[in-house]
Amino acid sequence: MWENLVTIWTAETWWRDLLHISVYFVLAYLVYRMSGRIAQRVLRLGGLAGKRREMRQERQKTLVSLVASAVTFLAVVTAVLLSLSLFFDGETLIWLVGLFTAAFGLGARPLVSDYLTGVGFLFEDTFDVGEKVDILGNEGVVETVNLRTTTLRAPSGELFVVPNGEIRIVRNFSRGRFSPATISLKINAEDLSRALTILEELSKEAPLLLPNLLEPWQIISESGSIGQQTELTLLAKAKYAMGAEMRPKLLALVHERLNEAGIHLAD
Repeated sequence: MWENLVTIWTAETWWRDLLHISVYFVLAYLVYRMSGRIAQRVLRLGGLAGKRREMRQERQKTLVSLVASAVTFLAVVTAVLLSLSLFFDGETLIWLVGLFTAAFGLGARPLVSDYLTGVGFLFEDTFDVGEKVDILGNEGVVETVNLRTTTLRAPSGELFVVPNGEIRIVRNFSRGRFSPATISLKINAEDLSRALTILEELSKEAPLLLPNLLEPWQIISESGSIGQQTELTLLAKAKYAMGAEMRPKLLALVHERLNEAGIHLAD
C-alpha cells in the first residue's frame, strides 16, 4: 500500500492530485457558504415541521442553523474521502475509514456526543433561537444552535458556549403557560368577613376588567393565623410574561373596591 503511494508521488502526478484536492475543498467551501440556502430548501422540501401546522419563525431559524451545520460537515467529510481516494483503492480506503472511526469514537467521545445530540435537536423541539432558557445553571437567550454547540447570551452580556452533549435539563422560560401575579394584603380582623365576600365576587369579575388575567384568583392565608390583622394572599395567574405588569393593576383594583365598601387596608 505505502509503496504504491510513493510510486504515485514519484510519477510526477502530484500536481494533478493537488489540483483535484484543491477542487474538492473549494467545492466544500462553496457548500459551506451556501449551506444556509441549502438548509432552507431542504426544510421546504422535507416538511420537517409537518404539513398541518405552520413552522414558527424561531423554530425555522433553529432548524436552518442545524441543517446548515450538517450540510457543511458532510461536505468536509466528502472532500476528505475524495482526497484519500486518490491515493488508496476502495478496499484500503474502507479499512482506513473504519479504523479511524473506531479510534475517533474511543478518543473523542464528548465530541461524538455533542454531534449526536445536535442531530437530535433536528427532531426535538426543546428550545429555539431567540428563546430565554436556563442550561446547566446558565440563563440567557439562545443566539445560535449548531450540531456541536449552543450559544446563550446572558442578561449581563456574557456569551455562554454550551456543548450539546452536556445539555440534559433545560428550563425554557419562553414556553410557560402563565406567569404568577400574586399579591398580598392585610385586613383588620373586624373587616375580614366583608372583605372575603368582596374579594370572592371581584375575583369572578376581574378577568373581564383585566384581559391579561387568565382566571379568577384564589384567596388563601399562608400563615393560617388570626389576630388584630390577617394577611390574605390572592393567587392570580396572568398571561405569560405579564405577571409583573399585572400586579400593580390588581392592587389598584382591589384597593378601589375595598375602599368603596369602607374597608381600609391595615398597615
